[in-house]
Amino acid sequence: MSRVFSSRLEWDAHPNPLSTLLTEKRAQGAEILDLTESNPTRAALNYPREELLTALADPRALTYDPDPRGLPSAREAVSAYYAERSVEVSPSRILLTASTSEAYSYLFKLLTNPGDEILVPRPSYPLFDYLAAMESVAVRQYPLRYDSVWHIDFPALASAITPLTRAIVVVNPNNPTGSYLKRTEWEHLQTFGLPIFSDEVFSDFAFSPDPQRVTTLARQNSVLTFSMSGLSKIAGLPQMKLGWIVAGGSDHAAALDGLEWIADTYLSVSTPVQLALPRLLTAARPVQEQIRAQTRSNLEHLRKNLLTAASPCRCLTIEGGWYAVLEVPRIRSEEDWVLQLLAEKDVLVQPGFFYDFESEAFLVLSLLTPPAIFAEGLRRILESTASPA
Repeated sequence: MSRVFSSRLEWDAHPNPLSTLLTEKRAQGAEILDLTESNPTRAALNYPREELLTALADPRALTYDPDPRGLPSAREAVSAYYAERSVEVSPSRILLTASTSEAYSYLFKLLTNPGDEILVPRPSYPLFDYLAAMESVAVRQYPLRYDSVWHIDFPALASAITPLTRAIVVVNPNNPTGSYLKRTEWEHLQTFGLPIFSDEVFSDFAFSPDPQRVTTLARQNSVLTFSMSGLSKIAGLPQMKLGWIVAGGSDHAAALDGLEWIADTYLSVSTPVQLALPRLLTAARPVQEQIRAQTRSNLEHLRKNLLTAASPCRCLTIEGGWYAVLEVPRIRSEEDWVLQLLAEKDVLVQPGFFYDFESEAFLVLSLLTPPAIFAEGLRRILESTASPA
């Protein structure tokens, strides 16, 4: 990168071997079975088209009268969303953003100076490094351990805290492990006295109930907390570009004042979407049911076929979300597995190292994939792993 540009942009822009091979295969006209699909608008869901489009036709959208925290009617709709889940959230504790990614950006601006550190889970979503780098913030990881279930390694988390640590990020449920925060873990996290960022975009997509589970940190808490969610996942509408932050705990009023200053600088949230939000959240209910049905069906199909095929592969425990982690034989690297599956079977999956898994070999499959594609893609994966070349 030229010295003309910021060091924030010093990332390796070269295509990796998987993306290179995918480009070549598509140029050759190959029909790729994409088991990485995370875009709900491409997942063969039936959206309530008329209701969604009508919601965006509000004539009030022709007048620009912004509120840095978000229009009161939109924040009341978010409050009602939590009330349906038996969580009391005053609209005064809510600030709207254009996305969860923007919410992270606002929170980094609020709590950190250049060179400060944020703790993030590993394995988890790989976007954190990029979001933090854009704010000149360093990322330190704390591990999640797996022993038939996923849990936080608290001694490792404690040792990762330094004088520069400004917050701990939890993803609840985590992506891609699908593991929720448990009550005992939440109690332990509060003892560190650090602000908590809770990314809850997949919170509505649990596969079964669990009384030990904490589904949201949007309640008032003893420590400063910021719960994040938005339309991208809960309504299957990433194109609508609306998310939110719910602040709670100590100093949350002052934190919201700071966030308001930041939001007032950008005013990024679209007025039409804010006005439509009450109806968009209502329209989300049938979409969520379809997503739940599709992800559950694919997960059941995966588990059943692993048993009936007497496969050497193993599906790690998953509590919720849109992804499954498949452990495959360690006779080759994850990169070799994904390249072979794409080259020989026209199946696209993600390797575990994309999510910073500490060991191999793991493949990450999207349960949001249309069932017919998922079933055929899985058949080809099991065929390859049963008799590896």
